[in-house]
Amino acid sequence: MEIIRTEDFEQSFRKLPSEIQRLYAVQKDRFLSNWRDPRLHIKKVKTLPYALSFRITRRYRVFFYFKDAETAVFFDVDHRKDIYR
Repeated sequence: MEIIRTEDFEQSFRKLPSEIQRLYAVQKDRFLSNWRDPRLHIKKVKTLPYALSFRITRRYRVFFYFKDAETAVFFDVDHRKDIYR
């Protein structure tokens, strides 16, 4: 599995607390091993067609979509109260 991180994702990621960035790395590794791992809590994003989200923590989410069967595009990361706007 390949992950592409957009510039918007990178900007949002740099603003996250360092602890959340560290936990993101753990979840990203799980995603790379098995994107269907139940610890990721993957869900469809109702407001965006084809978009999915996974949890970093109960409060932080990553939005992504699949470009093809082997490529995921991470396009946003933020606190759940802000990311769904």
